Amino acid sequence: MVDEIKEVIVAEALAGMKRTHLCGTLREEQIGEEITVMGWVAKSRNLGSLYFVDVRDYTGILQVVFDHDTEPELFERANLLKSEYVIGVTGTLRQRSSINDQLPTGRVELAVSQLKILSESEVPPIYIRDDDTVQEAIRLKNRTLDLRKPRMQEILRTRSEMYKVTRDYFYDQGFVEVETPILSKPTPEGARDYLVPSRPHPGSFYALPQSPQLMKQLLMCSGFDRYIQIARCFRDEDLRFNRQPEFTQIDMELSFVEEEDIIALNEGYLKQLFKAIKGMELETPFPRITYRESMDRFGVDKPDVRFGMELRDLSDIVADIDFNVFKGALSSGGSVRGIAVPGGASHYSRKKLDKLTDFAKTYKAKGLIWIKVNEDGFQSSVSKFVTDEKFQEMATAMDAQVGDLILVVADRNSVVYAALGNLRNHIAKELQMYDPSVVAPLWITEFPLFEYDEEEERYVAMHHPFTAPMDEDLDLLDSTPEVCRAKAYDIVINGDEMGGGSIRIHDPKIQAKMFKALGLGAEEAQDKFGFLLEAFKYGAPPHGGLAYGFDRLCMLLTEEENMRQVIAFPKTQSASDPLTGAPIPLAQEQLEEVHIQVLEEEEVNE
Repeated sequence: MVDEIKEVIVAEALAGMKRTHLCGTLREEQIGEEITVMGWVAKSRNLGSLYFVDVRDYTGILQVVFDHDTEPELFERANLLKSEYVIGVTGTLRQRSSINDQLPTGRVELAVSQLKILSESEVPPIYIRDDDTVQEAIRLKNRTLDLRKPRMQEILRTRSEMYKVTRDYFYDQGFVEVETPILSKPTPEGARDYLVPSRPHPGSFYALPQSPQLMKQLLMCSGFDRYIQIARCFRDEDLRFNRQPEFTQIDMELSFVEEEDIIALNEGYLKQLFKAIKGMELETPFPRITYRESMDRFGVDKPDVRFGMELRDLSDIVADIDFNVFKGALSSGGSVRGIAVPGGASHYSRKKLDKLTDFAKTYKAKGLIWIKVNEDGFQSSVSKFVTDEKFQEMATAMDAQVGDLILVVADRNSVVYAALGNLRNHIAKELQMYDPSVVAPLWITEFPLFEYDEEEERYVAMHHPFTAPMDEDLDLLDSTPEVCRAKAYDIVINGDEMGGGSIRIHDPKIQAKMFKALGLGAEEAQDKFGFLLEAFKYGAPPHGGLAYGFDRLCMLLTEEENMRQVIAFPKTQSASDPLTGAPIPLAQEQLEEVHIQVLEEEEVNE
């Protein structure tokens, strides 16, 4: 049998061969030196008596040359090399005969005197190049190959540099890094937990942390004063392009601080981060607007301020128009608002306007009213209900010029804001209304303390139940908690929330009021949060914090639009892992060990 195995290349050991340089670092200054490089075969070319191989490592590509006239045995062995073989080569660096100024190493090449074939490769299912157009599912299935691409290497090395800048900054500011538990107690608020069964405690479960919120507050009670952690977090929620079931936060908490202290500290951090990673100087202090102003002007609480097209309230202008859409919205306490699209009258045909209407309907709008401001008057989907005089009033209020398009939504305020706010972003991206290289940070402050959950038919904490109310709203907690504002703040950059935080409640009496407003009785609060309340009994300092979505920050700094692109081994939109096949069913013995019984689908639906 052994005799039948022919022409098999046995992977060689390094046997003392030492790498002296990285492929992409060699330049003309090193010509004449003996060099050893190691990496993957990116491409090879046989030109008769010369055999050229491009060797790739994470720094780039170097052309190496095998010469039949001077090294005939090496030349023959080189002909065995195929794409993605791992090799080590030693030789003398020389001037490249055909200059390639597209490559940093394009003026030099290595004349090989020694070759070691360290590992073979089958034909790769994807090309190892940035312009490979293979489907994402195939890329994720073959992630180890995908990560060899120069762009993926660049992204993950940028991410690594972000870790370093982050730690350096916060360590210099007196923070201590503490790891908080991954196995923790399930939380009753927020997204669904990932649950972990306990083998020694039948029928009991841990949860993977959605954030280290309670642990970091306990650290403040423990006197650590300034805590930082690059923390792994887990949420069992529906995924989007900028969400993953497991993600990374830059998590921090500080004692004896107010909002201004945390905002100033984090402006310094972002300034240093953007300087280090992008060479960009951010001007501080960043602009600030309240939540209320953000909703009124932009329709969303994470506005992109790189372009205008702000919302305008038209309710007073249309109040006397006999049109059921307007009358119905206003009589139910809603509003009529619009945006003006510069130059939109000629760009948006009826077909394109129908698409915009469908887009608005995804945010629960019943429809979208359009008005074109033309040279010869107004053209509109509601011309038979609205006079030209009223159209002119609306155009004046919108600062709309000839050639502009006015888009109007009439409904409950929540629907009007969501439809127009997201439509504004959609149109700006479609019409390229902003410079993508511009970075526009913005603080949003004074969030509502509570928001109404229509599914649960009750008020819930907008951020979490440990957020402190603003001092001037404290008395409202007992009477009208729904109008309370929070000492909460989000940092928004280019229309995406990069981080958020708040000043926390440290007074047990105020925390009890908060729980009462949320419908949590004393006994239930003790059951769910007793360990935190117990810590508060023994002197809790005023404290607050903030957490960044690290993956979103990485998307921003690498100018990527999909979070999966900035994570080494991401999950798909269905929270599955094409690389490993997770999640998978478990064997019955494993389930029994942790006291779990899996129901058939029919049993679940009964």
